[in-house]
Amino acid sequence: MAKIETTCVQGGWEPKKGEPRVVPIYQSTTFKYDTSAQMADLFDLKAEGYFYTRLQNPTNDVVAKKIAALEGGVAAMLTSSGQAASFYSIFNICEAGDHFISTAAIYGGTFNLFEVTMRKLGIEVTFVDQDASDEEIEKAFRPNTKAFFGETIANPAGSVLDIERMAKIAHKHGVPLIIDNTFATPVNCRPFEFGADIVTHSTTKYMDGHACAVGGVIVDSGNFDWEAYHDKFKGLTEPDPSYHGLAYTKAFGKGAYITKATAQLMRDLGSIQSPQNAFLLNIGLETLHLRVPRHCENALAVAKYLQNHPKVAWVDYAGLEGNKYYELSKKQFTNGLPCGVLTFGVKGGRDKSIQFMDSLKMICIVTHVADARSCVLHPASHTHRQLSDEQLLEAGIRPDLIRFSVGIENVEDIIADLEQALSQI
Repeated sequence: MAKIETTCVQGGWEPKKGEPRVVPIYQSTTFKYDTSAQMADLFDLKAEGYFYTRLQNPTNDVVAKKIAALEGGVAAMLTSSGQAASFYSIFNICEAGDHFISTAAIYGGTFNLFEVTMRKLGIEVTFVDQDASDEEIEKAFRPNTKAFFGETIANPAGSVLDIERMAKIAHKHGVPLIIDNTFATPVNCRPFEFGADIVTHSTTKYMDGHACAVGGVIVDSGNFDWEAYHDKFKGLTEPDPSYHGLAYTKAFGKGAYITKATAQLMRDLGSIQSPQNAFLLNIGLETLHLRVPRHCENALAVAKYLQNHPKVAWVDYAGLEGNKYYELSKKQFTNGLPCGVLTFGVKGGRDKSIQFMDSLKMICIVTHVADARSCVLHPASHTHRQLSDEQLLEAGIRPDLIRFSVGIENVEDIIADLEQALSQI
């Protein structure tokens, strides 16, 4: 099995004689066949191949195969965004009347998806404190609970999930653990090795790495035994009337989950990643193993600088000694460092945070996070600006919190920009 660095560069695509060395863009909606019977077999899932890009495309499949290999999974499916990946990961096994559990420390967009939109579909969620005891978390499980969801590293809180502990809890109650591994990436953490069953990513972030293309992916480990809980996961184990009574677990074994997500959800909902975006994503993946260590190295240096600055009130980065997640980070992450994202606050509160950010020159204020360029966001002024200071604290966001995505520029230049901005307040 190839090392992760080699998989980043060459995984998923093995050109034959005379074929392109670089993954080609199959910019076509449709694919031609010689007979009606050949296409009929594709529609019945009796044969492999391509007939419409809304379901599958060769460029997308190459990139999905690479990501599956990076995570150590059996299969993957690209989506149009990370939000689509989060939605499909749950909706593939939940329907109206079902329930799932999620840690509360997750990306705000995912929280709203689960709390508001999925409730409209009749799927209920219970949020739990990931640092609570096993007993407290287990109280959230119900007979109709179908999944347990969490983020390896919470966005923007930076809290680190104990994947092994959560996997044991999920499996005790007969449900899969679904992990959003966006911030860690498989370079820093492979959740399947700690017992997770399904992994999602917003590929828009570190995987793309250049803020060029929105996308997402779902990866299945192939390890969860759906048939062991046959009656709980009938969507996978019972015949699907839209495919002439085909049962996914019986027909596709370890590939059941991703096949259903592709053949059923993508067919009906159509949140496909464009071949052009998949091509750009693949270019980003080729340097992922080089960029992630640099992000982490820079983030640690910046965190230490901020920690010692008299105008900085606090710094939260799991790679710092003394952080509550420091020991867990050493266990779960390569070199003990989580990612390139940290949070901090400057003395003086919200107004001083805004003044500081407005004084930055090289580091930009953007909504995005986790790409090659250093950038900042002030949730109280931007993504959560409708909330009062009291409501912000209830949501786990301090009014002075600045999310800093440390890029791969020279760290001395990054710190110099911080220094001059801090001198303005």
